[in-house]
Amino acid sequence: MPEPRDAELSRIRERRQQLRQKYLHEPEPPTTARGVHHVALICRDVQETIDFYQGLLGFPLVEMVENRDYAGSTHFFFDVGHGNLLGFFDFPGHKHPDFTETIGGIQHIAISVDKQQFDAAKQRLDERKIEYLGPDRGVRDSVYLRDPNGAGIELYNEEIGVFNGVPLTRP
Repeated sequence: MPEPRDAELSRIRERRQQLRQKYLHEPEPPTTARGVHHVALICRDVQETIDFYQGLLGFPLVEMVENRDYAGSTHFFFDVGHGNLLGFFDFPGHKHPDFTETIGGIQHIAISVDKQQFDAAKQRLDERKIEYLGPDRGVRDSVYLRDPNGAGIELYNEEIGVFNGVPLTRP
């Protein structure tokens, strides 16, 4: 994807500043939500997805049921900590296109891991020769990779609710 040129980049940055001034409030109002119950993604192959998330990344598979909305489809969940779940569906018999980054799609899911788990995951990725990007961009404890379905996953050694060392949410 080509990056914007100087004049366009200047307009984009100016617009971002306008939006920040209009919508970011100090102090911020309390949220109306309790948190993300689960994020649901679509997978091509249930076993391949379990092998990746449980076997490689160490997120325990905690439930597997038939999808109540699509007979034969499996709905399954991984525990990604702090009461958060990462869910998947398969749709047997449906031909899915390859993953693409597009409007309404997932760019990546950032999953908080501690330093020990971050280092262990990087070691497993290296041992299995699985490609990833990072750490770079000044973020020393962040790597990006693709799951077997093409979805972007970031393993981020940062506390939940914190971005670049700055707390963004209330405890």
